[in-house]
Amino acid sequence: MIRGVAEVRLVGENIEPGVYKFSEALRFAEEQEVDLVEISPNAEPPVCKLMDYGKFLYQQKKREKELKAKSTQIVVKEIRFGPQTDEHDYEFKRKNAEKFLKEGAKLKAFVFFKGRSIIYKEQGQILLLRLAQDLEELGKVEALPVLEGKRMIMYIAPKKKK
Repeated sequence: MIRGVAEVRLVGENIEPGVYKFSEALRFAEEQEVDLVEISPNAEPPVCKLMDYGKFLYQQKKREKELKAKSTQIVVKEIRFGPQTDEHDYEFKRKNAEKFLKEGAKLKAFVFFKGRSIIYKEQGQILLLRLAQDLEELGKVEALPVLEGKRMIMYIAPKKKK
């Protein structure tokens, strides 16, 4: 809302840019059936533009929506193993991992060591490397297995589709 000013600098389409009385600027806006929008209130005199404000807001929302649609969300799916996961469980989890990578999600595979099972670190590492080898054609390993506390973690990113 523009208040307490006698003159405004007017810009916009179908108008000669310049300094006009406030009442005259409002009259121009009414004649052209557009809005008088204050662009720079701190300038001397304030800068106003003749524009259809509703259309401007609509186009701005549309632009933001397009930008949001172009940006992709990276989904990280987790698969948890124990250090002594048997063959059937491994195959089941490998199939889920394949499905996640085909959907385009990143995969966080980890082996969780409970209690004294931490002595089987090598088995956990072998298990994760085996998974990486099995998923070689679908994804690439971003980070090799690393032990963080009681978890050995490995990240696999999907390969780009050609």
